Amino acid sequence: MLHTSSPRRGWLKTLALIALLGTTTPAPAEEPLRLGTTAAFAPPLEAAVEEAEKQGLKVELVEFSDWIAPNVSLANGDIDVNYFQHIPFLENARQEGGYDLVPYAPGIINNVGLYSKHYASFDALPEGAKVAIANDPVNGGRGLLLLEKAGLIRLKPGVGYHATQQDITANPKRLRIIELEAVQLVRAYDDVDLVQGYPAYIRLANSFDPTSALLFDGLDHPEYVIQFVIRPDRKDDPRLKRFVEIYQQSPAVRAALDKAHGTLYQPGWKS
Repeated sequence: MLHTSSPRRGWLKTLALIALLGTTTPAPAEEPLRLGTTAAFAPPLEAAVEEAEKQGLKVELVEFSDWIAPNVSLANGDIDVNYFQHIPFLENARQEGGYDLVPYAPGIINNVGLYSKHYASFDALPEGAKVAIANDPVNGGRGLLLLEKAGLIRLKPGVGYHATQQDITANPKRLRIIELEAVQLVRAYDDVDLVQGYPAYIRLANSFDPTSALLFDGLDHPEYVIQFVIRPDRKDDPRLKRFVEIYQQSPAVRAALDKAHGTLYQPGWKS
């Protein structure tokens, strides 16, 4: 006796085939990692993004024009990670903005120096010399630490990067310390005897040689290493781990860092 499939049985087989095919549908593409930064750090990060693309990791680089928006955007979930700030800056931002943000991994440390147009050494500075440092709590402390390293002032023991002028315990040359906005320090180079300077911004202004500092701080204070910063709930994101490894280990990224910063930086992950 010849047996033929009923219409119902054929319909069930069709459904089963559709279900089977459905299980092999490709998964949606991984969402790109959204990374926020500022102009001073963008070129090496662009190299890292290109390298990540070659390795199958998509990264969207978002460049901000100020130092406030990257943390606001990160806290709001508009980006996954940012890279532009060191620990003192992050601590100040958390205190003032109430952000729940944490460092994830170290990047580089940009050297900050003391520059003089008029004098070739600290010994040559006259009594009462005018010295310009940053006026904000984040960068001003770094300027005072540099002056202490130069032997020009002495600070209270243990005050560290929280130092203010009230923490100066000795000032043998009676330096007149002027506090200016950090972005104005490059312009002050012509008008004062000694100025705290940031090579990245000196290079952008193209006004004098960023390598000509009488003294740099380097890795004296590793708290100034620039950090990849995240919200705590992103700490196990595998995309972050992969991207940081590329940034820290890729020869192409190292070449981009050398091109952008010359000799005026150090890898913070080796400190």
